[in-house]
Amino acid sequence: MDPGASSPEKLDKENLVGIKSKGLGVCGWILLFLSFLLMVITFPISIWMCLKIIKEYERAVVFRLGRIQADRAKGPGLILILPCIDVFVKVDLRTVTCNIPPQEILTRDSVTTQVDGVVYYRIYSAVSAVANVSDVHQATFLLAQTTLRNVLGTRTLSQILAGREEIAHSIQTLLDDATELWGIRVARVEIKDVRIPVQLQRSMAAEAEATREARAKVLAAEGEMNASKALKSASMVLAESPAALQLRYLQTLATVATEKNSTIVFPLPINMLEGIGGITYDNHQKVPNRA
Repeated sequence: MDPGASSPEKLDKENLVGIKSKGLGVCGWILLFLSFLLMVITFPISIWMCLKIIKEYERAVVFRLGRIQADRAKGPGLILILPCIDVFVKVDLRTVTCNIPPQEILTRDSVTTQVDGVVYYRIYSAVSAVANVSDVHQATFLLAQTTLRNVLGTRTLSQILAGREEIAHSIQTLLDDATELWGIRVARVEIKDVRIPVQLQRSMAAEAEATREARAKVLAAEGEMNASKALKSASMVLAESPAALQLRYLQTLATVATEKNSTIVFPLPINMLEGIGGITYDNHQKVPNRA
């Protein structure tokens, strides 16, 4: 490669606005002198036509004989526009809201969704916004749509639903890099809504319900197992002390009595029934009474 040849990046950089323009030349200076002369002759009428007011949130890009007068835009305040040779363009520096209409997107797992969003951006370089692109707002709007479709097309539906913030940050980074030459700075990107087909919504709801039911059954089984272990431990403790079992009977009776029930079941030990009715615990037979 010839060292003297310019690379494409260098040529592209030289074509961007911001590099100081060449001089006006002899004809340019003559026209500039005639413009000043016309303004002096028609003074003070011309002063009202040449003075322009630029608001605080605006900047003016002045073209003199078709060339940008300075590397930076003028304003705010009063600026002087020479008659016949100066043309100026106002640029609003306030944040602009760009609503992205719903985009029909095919995700990586072959699911059709509709996603819409909003982009907040502002112009930080009025000269680049005027000279490097014909309609900066329309260009940013179309680029935001394309970037949203490209980014979401590489994600699955679950990733889109769960990672909105990460996706919005990726879109913001891509837009900010692409619009830097246009004098645009993207402040924020938000995904507003993700619409999926009704049939898919029903399938996802059924799947979620089945998952919840399975989890509930597992928890119920674990609760039964823990309860059985606790009952086993309690029975072992009560078996060691018969008096504790009797106290438990009395506690249960007191609990039932506080509920104002008309019928109270009082459990009796089997050994008490042996002495009263002559019931043998071993053979469960009644002993006949002697005459």
